[in-house]
Amino acid sequence: MPHDDHDHPHALLPPDPALRVKALETILTRKGLIDPAALDEIIDTYENKIGPKNGAQVVARAWSDPGFLEALRADATAAVKDMGFYGRQGEHMVAVENTPEVHNMVVCTLCSCYPWPLLGIPPGWYKSDAYRARAVREPRKVLAEFGVTLPDETAVRVWDSTAEVRYLVIPMRPEGTAGLDRDALAALVSRDSMIGTGLAVAP
Repeated sequence: MPHDDHDHPHALLPPDPALRVKALETILTRKGLIDPAALDEIIDTYENKIGPKNGAQVVARAWSDPGFLEALRADATAAVKDMGFYGRQGEHMVAVENTPEVHNMVVCTLCSCYPWPLLGIPPGWYKSDAYRARAVREPRKVLAEFGVTLPDETAVRVWDSTAEVRYLVIPMRPEGTAGLDRDALAALVSRDSMIGTGLAVAP
């Protein structure tokens, strides 16, 4: 079999994904095909500018603006685009709301499809084989490992992202937040709460 041939060039790549990425980056840089400074800028943009702060603004607005929440339910792609959040990996958005009856959780079982314009770069655990397999088979166990314990009467619904559809979880609004403005509300929304592996933080 070709994959068993240890002289094959692919067999020379390090097994760890981070090392493989670094090896590929080094090769491409030496060939003059990429600029490391440009890569750093792209990563910084997705981590700190495009990152989860965008999604948190969407959630905060959904909590405080019933009209926007209805628009989000009807067409999340258009609703978030109106806020200026769109682009690659965010073309087909669906918002799913957590309620006392249903807790939503997102996974991509095939690879790591993820709404970059709203949540930034996917965390390492989201891309791991363990999360991708176990989130579907034993979601309550996985949630417990993230520190989320739900009442028995709350159903867990797992959504599988694809190249066609990305999901944004709208976590439940914490109690005691009636007087908070949108910026204060957004500060209560974590990346994990918008994947469904966390809850919004109480003020």
